[in-house]
Amino acid sequence: MGKSKSGSPEARTAPRSVDRRGFLKSAAVGAAVIAANPAVSRARQIEARNAPPAPIPPEAEIGAPAKLEVLTEGRSGSDFMVDVLKSLGIEYVCSNPGSSFRGLHESVINYGGNKNPEFITCCHEESAVAMGHGYAKIEGKPLAVFAHGTVGLQHASMAIYNAWCDRAPVYVIIGNIVDATQRISAVEWAHSVQDAAAMVRDYVKWDDLPASLPHFAESAVRAYKIAMTPPTLPVLLVADGELQEDPIPDDQVLHVPKLGQLSPPVGDSAAVAEAARMLVAAQNPVLLADRLGRTAAGMKNLVALAEALQAPVISRPGRMNFPSRHPLNQTDRANALIREADVILGLEMADFWGSLNTFRDQMRRTSEPLVKNGVKLISINSDDLYTKSNYQDFDRFPEVDLDIAADGEATLPSLTEAVQRLITDDRRRAFQDRGPQFAEARQQSLERAREAAAYGWDASPISTARLCAELWSQVKNLDWSLVSATTFINNWPQRLWDFDKHYQYIGAQGGYGVGYGAPAALGAALANRKYGRLSVNIQCDGDLMYAPGVLWTSAHHHIPLLSVMHNNRAYHQEVMQVQIMADRHNRGIDRAHIGTTITEPNIDYAKLAQSMGVYAEGPISDPKALGPAIKRALEVVNRGEPALVDVLTQPR
Repeated sequence: MGKSKSGSPEARTAPRSVDRRGFLKSAAVGAAVIAANPAVSRARQIEARNAPPAPIPPEAEIGAPAKLEVLTEGRSGSDFMVDVLKSLGIEYVCSNPGSSFRGLHESVINYGGNKNPEFITCCHEESAVAMGHGYAKIEGKPLAVFAHGTVGLQHASMAIYNAWCDRAPVYVIIGNIVDATQRISAVEWAHSVQDAAAMVRDYVKWDDLPASLPHFAESAVRAYKIAMTPPTLPVLLVADGELQEDPIPDDQVLHVPKLGQLSPPVGDSAAVAEAARMLVAAQNPVLLADRLGRTAAGMKNLVALAEALQAPVISRPGRMNFPSRHPLNQTDRANALIREADVILGLEMADFWGSLNTFRDQMRRTSEPLVKNGVKLISINSDDLYTKSNYQDFDRFPEVDLDIAADGEATLPSLTEAVQRLITDDRRRAFQDRGPQFAEARQQSLERAREAAAYGWDASPISTARLCAELWSQVKNLDWSLVSATTFINNWPQRLWDFDKHYQYIGAQGGYGVGYGAPAALGAALANRKYGRLSVNIQCDGDLMYAPGVLWTSAHHHIPLLSVMHNNRAYHQEVMQVQIMADRHNRGIDRAHIGTTITEPNIDYAKLAQSMGVYAEGPISDPKALGPAIKRALEVVNRGEPALVDVLTQPR
């Protein structure tokens, strides 16, 4: 039932024309024994793996046929599984290799030709899932992740949770040996489990343990459909080791189910019409958007609605929702506009309540509303279609007046059409009157940001504003994509750069788990590679140290990515949290560095990257040297390779 791992020279050097795995057909008696007793098969595999290479027999030197046990003939179950993955259009498998999915691994690289999907070698399961997370936010669809039994899924679990909180479709397949009588070592017992998906079931949208190949085919297609239907979320399949490795019976007819065209849920027409009526009648409407921009259509549709109403847009960090320099982008004036609003539309808001209230972290935590009495709230959110209880990522309950459970991106066109039908000449003139005010306010915000960025321009360590400004000057004329979050650098890119394409920003990490940034950026860069885009990653130092093996993956697979280190030598969010506690207890903040800084010794990220085959420079502390270093690194990236510039920076 397993595959031969014989060390004989015949097995290693047999021509591929004989059989795709290079196996030689053998004595019928040996095959019959193995077929009758699968336990013998697995025992002989272990014996073969541990045995020294056999000497070359004389008959092999003269071309005489040698006898070799055949443990698998023809196609195995994992070959069919690969056929199913190919039918879904899955381009890559990100994985740290593991024996529980060895059948799938071998079928991907040999039977499948290591193309669509291509195996991407990762050094940690958390990195593999995070790569899938970043890839999905650029490509709009998942790649596959293979993980090993219990321990691999445990490593992957944090990244799955990040994807869950970020509503990202990640497609995970793990190996497991379900039949306890087929586990042949202590390792296989430790790495197998009765219910493998149980450990992550609270933060995957769907999981299954297929019992047959037809079952696997249906569940694989079903999982893809579920993952891609908003709210888009992780899914997980358990591929039994026996199902992977057993040969497909000659008389079994297998069928790959068809994946039909997927259509996201659109808001009820009557509710959409009512939302349009409220927005057109409003004197001061405000549009809030967070995880709206799943694809290019999200930004396009929001621009159309905002321009029809001449209403200001406040874009939260979940996705690339709205062009940064559009006159109606009023994100910098969020609180002032929310205070004056009479109608607020929330689009795929992760925390609608938090955008409408202020919260103070004191001994007694207090909050107060930003909105005025009588404000009308409208929500269009696919989260209302699917919510679980244990993990509380849904935030405070917003008391909305009109709640539309639907995909925001897909509902916007019908809402915009309904708005346009209701606009009278009087309302159009009123809309046109407020438009220039927003344009002037937007220009003033940009000028203030540029003035603020000038403070500490020549400081060392280098200010985060200068880091972002120097980076912008080098990439602004290229087809670029910022594949990292920006909240930890005061959102300087959104304040200084010109974002006008959906792929130019992928949002934050969802669950705020450290260790997401580097692999997610690499996954996004993998998606950008085929389009010839420049992927730019502003990389936090503490985040990279969670799994620096992604540097090797980037070099090994030639994934072009420019990483510029935000190296403040600390987990600075935690520095501030300890300072808050010390101040609250009136103990001073001079010891807040203990347990929160990354010094003594300082980490040389350039040498770390170079040791894994990545071009790197630094650490750079002179701001005048930053621009030329970025330019040199870009030359490497333009040749199709990764590069890293280590920059010593101020905390924020």
